[in-house]
Amino acid sequence: MDLLNHLVDLFGQNGYAAVFLALMLCGAGAPLPEDITLVAGGIITGLGYGDVHSMVGVGMAGVLVGDSTMFLLGRHFGARILRWRFVARLLTPERYAKVQEKFERYGNRMMFVARFLPGMRTAVFITAGATHRVGFFRFLLLDGLAAAISVPLWVYLGYFGAHNHEWLAMWIHRGQTGIWLAIAAALIALAALWWRRKKAPRDC
Repeated sequence: MDLLNHLVDLFGQNGYAAVFLALMLCGAGAPLPEDITLVAGGIITGLGYGDVHSMVGVGMAGVLVGDSTMFLLGRHFGARILRWRFVARLLTPERYAKVQEKFERYGNRMMFVARFLPGMRTAVFITAGATHRVGFFRFLLLDGLAAAISVPLWVYLGYFGAHNHEWLAMWIHRGQTGIWLAIAAALIALAALWWRRKKAPRDC
């Protein structure tokens, strides 16, 4: 929790702009956990340093701008981006090939799932841009849908746990499981909606 405490101090002193910049660094593959960053943003609102709903908006903006930057850099430079030093540490040629293989297997669903895979997120977004596997607006839609699940969850968790550190620590550890359950519920709901729409003409 030391990192969380440091981020709370930093964000408390510098506000929304610090949260936004930190999330952009997360998107660029910096060794800064996005979930902890969002929780810290939520905590400072719980301590009275901002509005929690505004923090959700700042969180969404920081996440999407950071992710989009990686996607667009990959799209502009293509495979040449693998020569960049900071990219080479995140995305070796072998890993690049593996991510391409995942795209072949799972298609654009990789864009949605990648948001919940901290170790793969940046690599997937760069690869998607570099290989032109998906257009920018589809990327933004899929990433935005995934962020609409994860960002509010972490920010509100920090907000409600701002004055209860033991409760907060427990739910930070459980949070990733909660996100996967939320994804599963969303996918089940979408599947049920698709099935109802497909069945409706036959019932007429």
